[in-house]
Amino acid sequence: MLLECWSGTECTLYTEQATVDKFGKEHVIIILNHNYEIDFLCGWTMCERYGVLGSSKVLAKRELLKVPLIGWTWYFLEIVFCTRKWEEDRETVFSGLNRLRDYPEYMWFLLYCEGTRFTEKKHQISMQVAESKGLPKLKYHLLPRTKGFTTTLQCLKGTVKAVYDVTLNFKDKQNPTLLGIVNGKKYKADLSIRRFPVEEIPDDEKECAAWLHKLYQEKDALQEHYEKEGCFPGPTIKPKRRIWTLLNFLCWATLLLSPLINFAWDVFVSGSPLLIIGFMIFLIVASVAVRRLIGVTEVKKTGSSYGNTEAKKEN
Repeated sequence: MLLECWSGTECTLYTEQATVDKFGKEHVIIILNHNYEIDFLCGWTMCERYGVLGSSKVLAKRELLKVPLIGWTWYFLEIVFCTRKWEEDRETVFSGLNRLRDYPEYMWFLLYCEGTRFTEKKHQISMQVAESKGLPKLKYHLLPRTKGFTTTLQCLKGTVKAVYDVTLNFKDKQNPTLLGIVNGKKYKADLSIRRFPVEEIPDDEKECAAWLHKLYQEKDALQEHYEKEGCFPGPTIKPKRRIWTLLNFLCWATLLLSPLINFAWDVFVSGSPLLIIGFMIFLIVASVAVRRLIGVTEVKKTGSSYGNTEAKKEN
């Protein structure tokens, strides 16, 4: 609701109509670049517009479990969490993915193959790793971590029908933030979407990893095209907004905020210093919790195990 109705952010797809016609009608793995603070929000918006928001899944870092509301909700929605250290994640990831093999609704499973959000410092370290491994350097992405992708594809083979490669960028070189969305700032998001049937992806782990590296070289070429032309190649489609996000928000706002407003009024008219101070403390704690939620998305606060010797060994 904040993205669509409050800030009025626009999302344009660059893809074929034949690909769009399959949205919400098959189990898929989504590969999305991780450059922006609101990339997940743009993803959620597309899921909602094509009726798969309730069955959207993600391979997420375990730290998100501590985030108020979102982390707790994801725990009950069968989101697969990881620490990004394979020896610790092996059993948890396999167990979580195997539970999704017979998921009853069409599912979109999101992977951030880069493992962490893009920053210049991380990019420099990542390209050092690429050079040491004899891999082509990337300009707009970090080197993808192949283990998560190959494992997910292996576990969900026979369930997922395709891999959607999604490359996100913003008009006029905007650098969108969640705080900007909350403040009502409008952004223009462009998403290039390519569909790859799983039959075209190698079964062998090494060949599958090589396929992913090639995919990221193609994603880099797409971003280079966007930098020069201001758009992605291919036909454009603007999916229609649905009214359900606004209705859902208004319903919960009415249900939850009305009693809170009445309670606040009763507290202040009571004249009790103790009640008033207690209520003010509650508002401060709530504000801190929301700020922490926003802070999780901030690029400057994200961590990375790139450059960490132990993490390299375990990944």
